[in-house]
Amino acid sequence: MIPGLPSRRRFSDLSEQEILALAISSEEDDARIYRLYAERLRADFAASAAVFDGMAAEEDDHRRQLIALHRDRFGEVIPLLRREHVAGFHARRPVWLMENLGLETIRAQAAQMEREAGAFYARAAAHARDAATRRLLGDLAAAEAGHQETAQALEAEHLTDEARHDEDHAARRQFVLTYVQPGLAGLMDGSVSTLAPIFATAFATQDTHTTFLVGLAASVGAGISMGFTEAASDDGQLSGRGSPVKRGLATGIMTTVGGLGHALPYLIPHFWTATITAIVIVFIELWAIAWIQSRYMDTPFFRAAFQVVLGGALVFAAGVLIGGG
Repeated sequence: MIPGLPSRRRFSDLSEQEILALAISSEEDDARIYRLYAERLRADFAASAAVFDGMAAEEDDHRRQLIALHRDRFGEVIPLLRREHVAGFHARRPVWLMENLGLETIRAQAAQMEREAGAFYARAAAHARDAATRRLLGDLAAAEAGHQETAQALEAEHLTDEARHDEDHAARRQFVLTYVQPGLAGLMDGSVSTLAPIFATAFATQDTHTTFLVGLAASVGAGISMGFTEAASDDGQLSGRGSPVKRGLATGIMTTVGGLGHALPYLIPHFWTATITAIVIVFIELWAIAWIQSRYMDTPFFRAAFQVVLGGALVFAAGVLIGGG
């Protein structure tokens, strides 16, 4: 063992008692994770919460069976052995990292948990030399496969087509409120509000380096300002718009991206090449904004395009006139 580095046991070095102890702790961890999912979803997605409650109960039942088996074979004292103690064992994300996952991500994560556990036990059973150990690991692999069947049965019981449709609609709405709406506001502000200072500087100085520095400063400054404003304006508790940190990041990042889109071309040293490239990018940005409005905000595309392009054209014209004058 190298001093200062964590030591992990090889699975092949574990005794049958240690393998059983590892299975018990793994069942406890998975049950805890499923209960966390259920609590996370209960307020908005009651049907899915019921599914995870059932899956946690199933894990508890398997844990009790494993403990009974350990008591019969090895006694009352269960060795303390967890996933992180064994090299190559399937890991679980820390519980505190899972608290803000979306509905589809949670469903996918749960399915992955069952697949990983079943695959690990099956693979370990295939490599086991001792017949009793092979039998034990095979039983655990079968138990994990049973978990997947149980999950499907619970979904059929609690997650009807109507319930799934309602939950998917609620999840999409939450995604729009937390990410799309703030990000779209930031992209619009960054793309439109920076047009005037960037193009005014460009036509006033015809210096691409100076124009780039002004565009960079305007984009980053606007991103920081918009991000903090969005985060501080609503904590999301009453409006249901989600985490203020997530909304602030979405707004700030997209504001900066929107401004940098037509600032970066001024890294090109030739003035007119840089300017024409920036103008092309501006139109791409404006049409992208119109598409996002149409796709996620249910705004008719041509109406969104008219509003965005008209506003952008007016700001662009103001910048050119001020810079040219």
